[in-house]
Amino acid sequence: MLRRLALTAVVSLAALAAAVPASTATASGSLGPTPAAVPTSGPLAAARPALGPLPMPMPLPLPGFLDGGDGAGPGEAGEAPTRLTVSVENTGVAGADGTFELECGPTGGSHPRGQAACDRLAEAGATRAGRQELFRPTPEGTMCTMIHGGDAFARIVGTWEGRAVDTTASRRDGCEIARWNSLVPVLPDVR
Repeated sequence: MLRRLALTAVVSLAALAAAVPASTATASGSLGPTPAAVPTSGPLAAARPALGPLPMPMPLPLPGFLDGGDGAGPGEAGEAPTRLTVSVENTGVAGADGTFELECGPTGGSHPRGQAACDRLAEAGATRAGRQELFRPTPEGTMCTMIHGGDAFARIVGTWEGRAVDTTASRRDGCEIARWNSLVPVLPDVR
């Protein structure tokens, strides 16, 4: 949407710049019509509007999101490495407990669902809300349902898209259950 808006603005400016010289060409050799808002006496009477072609704007490089890229230039979040250590305990699911390494871009490590976990992280990283909320703990004072989802506990430490991560997750109430579920498949699905 933003790309379409920017391209429409650029095309409109180019059309305007091409149209103005054509409309002022008929007034060559004369000062042109005097607009009613221009003073005809006093100190500003000698000032006449400049009737001529508009200067062409300087071409500027387009930002990545307008240029067909992903919005991440060199060294920005799109190229930053993701390396997480995920420690999970008390899930009650065979093979889900343990400490797993997860690397994305390219996918690697010992995480049992590495590619799916990297895809989930990339999906969350594609939105501003996802980048802000994915690893954020439930704020103090949040009203949560008192549903106990089990004794599962996890700790995630490392870097995600170049940002430091050190967070824990549990299933002690409705808010924490929802948070855990938003991190599946980085965390095991224990529903």
